[in-house]
Amino acid sequence: MMLLRACRVSVVACLLVAMPQWVVAAAASQIVVTAAGQVSGDQMGDIAVFRGLPFAAPPVGALRWREPQPAANWTDVRAATQAGSACPQKRGLSLEGGGDPGTLAEDCLYLNVWAPPVEPGRRRPVMVWLHGGALIFGAGSLPLYDGTALARDGVVVVTVNYRMGPLGYFVHPALERIAPGGAANFGLLDQIAALRWVQKNIAAFGGDAQQVTVFGQSAGAQSVLALMASPKARGLFQRAIAQSPYGIPSHTRAQARETGIRVADAVGLPGAAATIEQLRAVSAEQLAGLEGQNLSLAPSLIVGDAAMPRSILAAFQGKHQAAVPLIIGSNSNETSVALAFGLDPAALVKKLGRARILVGPLYPGIIDDSELGRQVVRDVAFTAFVRRIAVLHSPVAPTWRYYFDQLPAADRGRQPGVAHGGEVTAVFGTGDTCGCLNVALTEDDRRLWQGMSSRWVAFAKTGKPQIATGPDWPADGVWRPVVLQFGETTEAKAGFMAQRLNTLILGLKLVGRTGAAQ
Repeated sequence: MMLLRACRVSVVACLLVAMPQWVVAAAASQIVVTAAGQVSGDQMGDIAVFRGLPFAAPPVGALRWREPQPAANWTDVRAATQAGSACPQKRGLSLEGGGDPGTLAEDCLYLNVWAPPVEPGRRRPVMVWLHGGALIFGAGSLPLYDGTALARDGVVVVTVNYRMGPLGYFVHPALERIAPGGAANFGLLDQIAALRWVQKNIAAFGGDAQQVTVFGQSAGAQSVLALMASPKARGLFQRAIAQSPYGIPSHTRAQARETGIRVADAVGLPGAAATIEQLRAVSAEQLAGLEGQNLSLAPSLIVGDAAMPRSILAAFQGKHQAAVPLIIGSNSNETSVALAFGLDPAALVKKLGRARILVGPLYPGIIDDSELGRQVVRDVAFTAFVRRIAVLHSPVAPTWRYYFDQLPAADRGRQPGVAHGGEVTAVFGTGDTCGCLNVALTEDDRRLWQGMSSRWVAFAKTGKPQIATGPDWPADGVWRPVVLQFGETTEAKAGFMAQRLNTLILGLKLVGRTGAAQ
């Protein structure tokens, strides 16, 4: 990278008097003027990259377990060339699930921007990425999420950190004594604060605040749906993409409170009697280290605060969600994430007992318990949930559904399908640079994956995921289910898994797995 040379403050002051913000951003100095102060970043060819921009005050001390507060202003030119710290987490989880998050610190509310050349009178669509990681690990700065390739296709890309684990999703009597019914989904509130930062500042980077697409994968996709459901996020984005959201119920406030009490016990405090001062004195490292000790709310949010007054499913059922165009889909081997957390698909099939008589016919020709379990878990947790959300949203706004099965050529015949998160490198175009693939990509792999990325960019630009070099992608509907299947070829398929998914959805309703606490 080449560090951009900052022009003298006096020169910048003259430019500010004579020119609007977009001209300052395009000046040779490449200094951008944000609401909080001036920043300079790196230049990657024709793409300007700004890392570690604070969108909220550090959530430390008295600001721990508080709604995000405004970041302090600065007077000098701030170097935006290094990523901010990632939020506290167990590093090993991120290393296994996406890459090295780098420095960890509670002061972590930073975002990164990739911007194409600023052109006078032109505003570019904005894509805001929310990373996955079960709401307990990950960071917006992982190499996997490098926005350079997307920015070269003409969009401004923003990646975001947000609080996770017990620092991000937490209820305890000590907090409720201060603010009954107060905030619980602090990570979700961080995401909303980042979107507000975009509204306030993205024009300085050449972006259009009225053309914002929020997109994310796994927990990031769940966050996208939560933002659509949240009254506090209204008007902050115009389009949404949810990659592999999951049908795992959210927690009630009472359930989260019980977990919070156990967290206090685990760190040596007197459970429900612990004070807020005592809780805030516990180190962030100790709290993050509790993950894996049955003290986690992962990977779900909490129902019952202003950011999430009702569950995702209840919001969509009641048509309370944002009426924005939506792309939603999942992958062919989503069960890989369950295997990583120790689930045994074959054991699950054995637990079905008599229910196997009902489930088995939905998967003709599959007699191996492990393979049947793999597909059942995939469909119950992901494929059927995706269809359920699409059915609920399509009467409200255009909805496109996809199924991603584009394995690299070297993996075909070796893997049962595309793993959870396997589409992210296709979306970002980082397969050759992230160091996260075990095989080398062929030119054909790159061409096929580019088709997905191009559709995401087209959606951000126009609200429709259509491209000239691929088949038409019809919108999904209640009575006309359509999926775009990304495979060795890309094609729209009517009635994709329709009978299977309808049966599974009905079964989930009957057993209450997708009830009001979803």
